[in-house]
Amino acid sequence: MPTLTAQALRLHPDRLLPSAPEVRSIARRLYDEVRDLPILSPHGHVEAQLLLDDRPFPDPTTLLVTPDHYVTRLLHASGVPLERLGVGQGPLSPDAARSAWRLLCEHWDVYRGTPVRYWLESTLVDVFGVALRPSAATADDLFDTVRDRLAEPGFRPRALFDRFRIEVLATTDDPADDLAAHAALRDDPTFTGRVVPTFRPDRYLEAGRPQWARDVLHLGAVAGVDTGSYAGWVAAMEDRRAWFRAHGGVSTDHSHEDVGTEPLDASDAERLYSAALAGVATPSGTTALRRHMLLEMARMATEDGLTMTLHPGVRRGHHGPTAARFGPDTGHDLPLPGAFTDALRPLLDRFGTHPNLRLVLFTLDESVFSRELAPLAGFYPSVYVGAPWWFLDAPDAIRRWRSAVTETAGLSRTSGFIDDTRALCSIPARHDMARRLDAGYLAGLVADHRLDEDEAAEAVVDLVRGRPREVFGL
Repeated sequence: MPTLTAQALRLHPDRLLPSAPEVRSIARRLYDEVRDLPILSPHGHVEAQLLLDDRPFPDPTTLLVTPDHYVTRLLHASGVPLERLGVGQGPLSPDAARSAWRLLCEHWDVYRGTPVRYWLESTLVDVFGVALRPSAATADDLFDTVRDRLAEPGFRPRALFDRFRIEVLATTDDPADDLAAHAALRDDPTFTGRVVPTFRPDRYLEAGRPQWARDVLHLGAVAGVDTGSYAGWVAAMEDRRAWFRAHGGVSTDHSHEDVGTEPLDASDAERLYSAALAGVATPSGTTALRRHMLLEMARMATEDGLTMTLHPGVRRGHHGPTAARFGPDTGHDLPLPGAFTDALRPLLDRFGTHPNLRLVLFTLDESVFSRELAPLAGFYPSVYVGAPWWFLDAPDAIRRWRSAVTETAGLSRTSGFIDDTRALCSIPARHDMARRLDAGYLAGLVADHRLDEDEAAEAVVDLVRGRPREVFGL
């Protein structure tokens, strides 16, 4: 029997499809309807500058390991220090990059059963043509093979963008960003893709942050508005949202610990805003102000048409020493319980039936799939249920989500798949995973005689094309 280190890396053509033969045959046909469709990626974190510069990736570690907290967190849990993976180290030397890659391969077993392994295997095989399973014995050969591929013109960012058939790619951007990279891409005749910015204003709503006052004053300077008053803050936000729309933006992105939207009267909003600027606001005061500001974001959305996405319930920087040393997005953000029904009621009372509002709700708490999100989307015409993300963008969780939500809200009240990734090369693997899972779910409905196959074929295409186009105004 061959050892694990000698075995080839293969992708089964029926991976993730149902195991029952009669259902699998239906799923194959449904998957064939969508397998080669272009990718719509309306929520992600690949930077526009990457495509504008179009520089070759220096090595496999810099591309696939160091920037991806999905990859590094399990290695850290297995005893590998983040600095040995290049996190927070700046550009890696060739020796440091190879050393970090070896650590990934030596710990390949810790990814068994995880979506991270699925994405990495798909990337290695489909993107780089690798046939070796990662291990201590194959690490150097894999590193050399991928590094050599990355030196070829066909593996530069723009070439990969085209090869992956990405039709639309959304980035995530600060409201004060000048969006120069987006403008340059738009005006570059050699780049034919569509890259759109996403308005991410969290730091300007969280008035309890130590740097909040400095940030909102900077925002005002960029917008040409005096943000020394709450009314000025509103005007600056409206100005910057218009700037994003002018540069192709289609949505706003909000992530706070909760989605409370209780309103304040004008005098209380101004009082709390002034206290926050002066650094004397209480924690309860800054929370109340943030909730009111989030309601204000929904009001703006009804006027400018930007889709509003909410993904709350994350404890950022759970491990203080790691946050202090390595900064944000380094693998130690953790989920919190979700609550939407009462928290969003003030917003939905005002705008839930407004024809211009599109509100997409994401969660890291599976208990709210059928208890809160699906019932909300099953009544309010403005509400859609966001696809599973982050800790839940895994095959079994996606299956549970699809079943729990569809029973109450159907298929049409969902967002389409969201890859939510900084890793360019994982985008096709993630979207392919979602297409296979949706084909399998719909095949089960056909096999149960709950749906005709022609309807299932129409639905699986709509989940890939129709839902993101409608929900994000593409």
